[in-house]
Amino acid sequence: MLVQGTPTRTIRPVVEGGKTWVEIIDQTRLPHAFILRRLATPEDAMEAIAVMRVRGAPLIGATAAYGMALAADRDASDAGMAQAGEGLVATRPTAVNLGWGVERMLWRLLPLPVSERSPAAWAEAATLCEEDVEQNRAIGRHGLDLIRAAWKKAARSRPVNILTHCNAGWLATVDWGTALAPVFAAHEAGVPVHVWVDETRPRNQGASLTAWELAQAGIPHTVIADNAGGHLMQHGRVDLCIVGTDRVAANGDVANKIGTYLKALAANDCGVPFYVAAPGPSIDFRLAEGRDIPIEERDAGEVARIQGLAEDGSLVSVRLVPEGSACANPAFDVTPARLVSGLITERGVCAADRAALAELFPERT
Repeated sequence: MLVQGTPTRTIRPVVEGGKTWVEIIDQTRLPHAFILRRLATPEDAMEAIAVMRVRGAPLIGATAAYGMALAADRDASDAGMAQAGEGLVATRPTAVNLGWGVERMLWRLLPLPVSERSPAAWAEAATLCEEDVEQNRAIGRHGLDLIRAAWKKAARSRPVNILTHCNAGWLATVDWGTALAPVFAAHEAGVPVHVWVDETRPRNQGASLTAWELAQAGIPHTVIADNAGGHLMQHGRVDLCIVGTDRVAANGDVANKIGTYLKALAANDCGVPFYVAAPGPSIDFRLAEGRDIPIEERDAGEVARIQGLAEDGSLVSVRLVPEGSACANPAFDVTPARLVSGLITERGVCAADRAALAELFPERT
């Protein structure tokens, strides 16, 4: 996608002085500063995932793959690969793409002689990233059909109003995004859209990341407080909701950023379609239902404090709650399949249930 008019991806390998390292966008600095950061070791990749310099299930998987490539440069032995994989998987528990990326790299590398593992690791990580881009582009095509239908229902008299939660745009993937891929596709196709952007407390990925990338693309949008979505739906100001996911259980239950469940409840009550953009690697057929999905509990300081831009242009963190008040910070919730109108995958739109997923991905069941 575009950053100040320049095509840009969230992650890429860089060869310099005979060595290869990885360049990422440091998303903890957005929207106020666009900073590219170097990952030179697997520990750098672990830190980037843990503190959310990179975030979003597909991008976490891609970063894990490149973390394994960095590990292979240092110690490509079976023990070295296993140690790196364990360290990467331990960084965050909810996004299934993290373990999937590590498992895929080990499956590809361990059968090879140690001397061949490093170049194979870089090649496999690059392939994984290209597959991510194509999957998300396909999600955009299938989701565009839903947006066109909503535009037709509105008699093409106004923009389609789409509500999204958290950030599932290109910053959450290698490129294109999941939930926002249909929005980008609609914009390119000339279908007028307007996006309601949930701020998404406590880390404000909507207000900081989604709003930033929509602005870069020139797509009309409005940032709203998290609790405003139900009100907008009640008053007919939302045509459909599209969110991303960190993991979909085999029965269609969806884990996504905390607050997604409440939006799904409001949408169901108001008769607003609620879709989840779910690339194949985010679907976990090993978990029977959503209650089996591990929910990450993050540092309470993310709730107690907030970061913003000061008058002098510096980034500052300020405290919001009284000293001594306890804070809880579950990072995700689970939306039951019964509240999901459909899953937008790279293979098409399907019902959020076991049979439909098995039919769409028969090789995974």
